[in-house]
Amino acid sequence: MNLHEHQAKALLAEYGVATPRGQVAFTAEEAVAAADGLGYPVVVKAQIHAGGRGKAGGVRLVRDAAAARDAAEALLGNTLVTKQTGPEGRLVRRLLVEEGVDIARELYASFLVDRSSGRPIAIASAAGGMDIEEVAATDPDRILTVTVDPAVGLQPFQARRLAFGLGLSGRTAGRAARFLTSLYRAFDGLDASQVEINPMLVTGDGEVLALDAKVSVDDSALFRQPRVASLRDVHEESPLEVEASRHHLNYIKLDGSVGCMVNGAGLAMATMDIVKLAGASPANFLDVGGGANAEQIENAFRILSSDPSVRAVLINIFGGILRCDRLAEGLIAAVRSLGVTLPIVIRMEGTNVEIARRMLEESGLDFTTASSMQDAAEKVVARLEAV
Repeated sequence: MNLHEHQAKALLAEYGVATPRGQVAFTAEEAVAAADGLGYPVVVKAQIHAGGRGKAGGVRLVRDAAAARDAAEALLGNTLVTKQTGPEGRLVRRLLVEEGVDIARELYASFLVDRSSGRPIAIASAAGGMDIEEVAATDPDRILTVTVDPAVGLQPFQARRLAFGLGLSGRTAGRAARFLTSLYRAFDGLDASQVEINPMLVTGDGEVLALDAKVSVDDSALFRQPRVASLRDVHEESPLEVEASRHHLNYIKLDGSVGCMVNGAGLAMATMDIVKLAGASPANFLDVGGGANAEQIENAFRILSSDPSVRAVLINIFGGILRCDRLAEGLIAAVRSLGVTLPIVIRMEGTNVEIARRMLEESGLDFTTASSMQDAAEKVVARLEAV
C-alpha cells in the first residue's frame, strides 16, 4: 500500500526523520491559511501516488497569499499527468503546503527489500533529485549500497560509511548518519517494502531533511499496522483493483486485451508470458486463489469482464483445492447473469475436470476448451483476431 507524501512524512517524523514543517490542505482556503501560518516562501505540492510531480507542474514555489491561492486553485480538482501516471493522469484532491528551505545539496537515500539476499538494503547516491534508475544505468559508480542484517538493524558504522560515501563530513556527516538510522527504524517499524527520500536535502546550515518521501507498506503486514491501513486512499488506486480487494482477489490491471483468470500466482505469471509469446498482451493479473468458491469466481469474472479493454478471456485453472466443477459452476453463473458476449477460452486440469467440461458443454454458452497452455494461448489469440 502506498502513502501520500504528507502521510509518509508524518509517520517518518515519529521515528526521528527530520522533515520540513508542512500542512495538508483540501481546499484553496486551507492552503492559503497553511501558507500564512508557515510564513512565506512556501511550496505547494500536489499529493498523488506518482513521481515526477515537479517536472509536470505539480510542485510550485509561492511567495505570497495571492500566489498560494492561484497555485492551489490551479492544482486542486485538476488532472496532473506525469511520466509515472500514464496519459490518463491523476486527479489532485489534496495538497501539501510546506515551508521553503535553503537547499545546499540534494542527495538520495532509500531502504528496500533485496529479494536476492532476503535482507533489507540501503541505497544512497549523491545524485539526489534525479531518477535513480537513470543514475544506475548511466553512472552506476554513484550508487552506494549496504546490506542490513535484520537481526541487528543498520549499524552505526554502516550509517557513517554511507554518509562519508555521499561526500559529507564533520557535523553534517553525523547528522546524515542519524537521519539514515532513523529512516531504517521507520522502514522496519512500519513493515515497509520501501522508503525512499529523493531528495534527501542538506541545507545551507548543514541540516539534513527529507524534502520528499515515498513509503510503500507491505500489504501482507497491514493486519499489524491498522493505523497505516486507515490511511489508504482508494482514489489513487484502480477502481477494479479496489473492487477486487473487497472480495479478497489478487488483481492488477495491465494494458493488454486478453483478460486472464488463473488460480495461483506462479501459474498466472506463466499464463501471461505464454499469451505474450502467442502474440497478444494480457489485460490483467487475476489470481482467484486455491480455495475460491462459485461466488468468488463470479465476482472475479465480473471484475475481469468489466474492463473495457478486455476483448477475449483466457481461464487457466489447475483444480487442486479449487475443484474444476466449482469453477465451471461459477463461470456459467457469471456469464448468464452478466450477459457476457466475450469469447472465452478455458484450460482446466485436475479434480473433477471431466464433470466440469461436461457442465460447460451442456450450458449452451460459447466456451472454447483447450488441452494445454500453449493450445489455450493460441486459441485465445485466434478468437481475439476474429472479434
